[in-house]
Amino acid sequence: MQLKILSWNIWYHGNFAPIAAFLKASDADIIGLQELVLDDPERDTVGYLKKFGYDAVCAPVKKLEDGRTMCNAIFSKHKIIARETFILSEAKSRNAVRADIQAGETTLHVFSTHLLHTDQKPSAIQDEQVDNLIKVLPSDHTIVMGDFNATPDSSVIQKMRAVMEDTELRLVPTLNADLFDCPECDAKSIASTRLDYIFTSKDMKTSTFKVEHENGSDHFPVSILIEI
Repeated sequence: MQLKILSWNIWYHGNFAPIAAFLKASDADIIGLQELVLDDPERDTVGYLKKFGYDAVCAPVKKLEDGRTMCNAIFSKHKIIARETFILSEAKSRNAVRADIQAGETTLHVFSTHLLHTDQKPSAIQDEQVDNLIKVLPSDHTIVMGDFNATPDSSVIQKMRAVMEDTELRLVPTLNADLFDCPECDAKSIASTRLDYIFTSKDMKTSTFKVEHENGSDHFPVSILIEI
């Protein structure tokens, strides 16, 4: 069985119309989203994707200044049979949500997460977050995706690569330089920066890592194909 896995930080300021259109057209089997906003009828991502047969789990991360709730989420066309939220750090609250998904005879352990934004600089809190994430990862049939807010040469990504397979080792940019708001960052470096990843356990066969140059968010969606 071949499954399409998609991850995207859809940005709490994102333009919902092109985001929604892309998610529908992608026809992904499993979707991990970050910065999904609840409490907003104009951006009802959960309700929208449920219309196309997706099961869903959301883990609230924090309240925005306008009172809306931002969360990490997983959507699946296959049944979600269990779910759990893991707090990665009390300071600068961040979490990872896990969905156990029954795909044929295989149970996949799928995580969506979003680490602290540190302007692409080393951070003790970010290291704590990835250490706590690694502690809860099953050893097989596991997919971890999200906005790690860390470049490939960072300690965070090196720690992930020590225990999981990075499904793309090339330096492929995942930021939308036209929308990414980082006053501390150099505009040229943003255009070549990778912050978004899909990792899998070493027992899984993957192919076709792809960055989709889709507007609507300050990050681009990334996807892979897996064989189970």
